Amino acid sequence: MTAQEPGGKPEQSGVDLARVALRAAREQARARGDAARQKKQARRGGGLRSGARADGRDPMALGAAINRLLTERGWEAPAAVGGVMGRWPQIVGEDVAKHCEPERYDEDERVLVVRCDSTAWATNLRLLAPTLVARLNEDLGHGAVRQIKVQGPSGPARRYGPLRAPGSKGPGDTYG
Repeated sequence: MTAQEPGGKPEQSGVDLARVALRAAREQARARGDAARQKKQARRGGGLRSGARADGRDPMALGAAINRLLTERGWEAPAAVGGVMGRWPQIVGEDVAKHCEPERYDEDERVLVVRCDSTAWATNLRLLAPTLVARLNEDLGHGAVRQIKVQGPSGPARRYGPLRAPGSKGPGDTYG
């Protein structure tokens, strides 16, 4: 069980604190660099001309631009988990991937939700969950996934109509 702060949020570990500190330092450095660049441009005439030296307006490779965007916005963990969803068969194996697929990732709670096509596979995946969490954290970094929430198959949509017995829940009676 994790310790909690008085506000009800889980206490951050050393890795989380380091990420937050690194992100804050990068933002401060970027802000100082932008301010210095603006002063320099104001002294030179402030125009939008490009010189012989590289600056922030120069074109860059697509991969570098995407990496910069991910870093600036703090989207490293969601992007990494998205990559896991694409490589799901290699991570869990072909047999499990045929019957279970990741649905979504909650970044705040660090929970990966997986839907299985039968209750037997859902039970099997619940037993494998600690191993999968360890494997995912090994691939993504410590603490990226804290829990795998396994959901079984969903029943048919509940329809309410005139031909219903009093007190019945409809077709949901057999899927509860």
